[in-house]
Amino acid sequence: MAQISELRQGIANNLATITGLRTGSTIPANVNPPFAIIAPASVDYHKAFKNGLSTYNFTVTLVVGLASERTAQNSLDAYCSPTGSSSIRGAVELDKTLGNKAFDCIVSGMRNYGSISLGDNTYLAAEFDLVVQAD
Repeated sequence: MAQISELRQGIANNLATITGLRTGSTIPANVNPPFAIIAPASVDYHKAFKNGLSTYNFTVTLVVGLASERTAQNSLDAYCSPTGSSSIRGAVELDKTLGNKAFDCIVSGMRNYGSISLGDNTYLAAEFDLVVQAD
């Protein structure tokens, strides 16, 4: 059976293929943008007989820079693109097995494009929804 930490690490490994993007398989105390925060959102168990399949939903929160930075929005736009060298979707779906820990992994959508407060700073960020099928 796949462990949530193994799936999270597989997602982090895929995201690390984007040049300059910092990732981590755990939620950091502080972020140094651009940074992708990977967190489980929910798990649906018993999708097949004898616990053969579970659906894991993850949220990747991508923090690109201070909201006041002029280049932050252009940077975030590139990460939100479905294709290209900075594409979150492209990187996550590069290895849909997450290092042979999952049957499938897709980025199902992007949401909450805008400002986010972390500590004393306001950053520009977006959230990506991932669906992982694993045993």
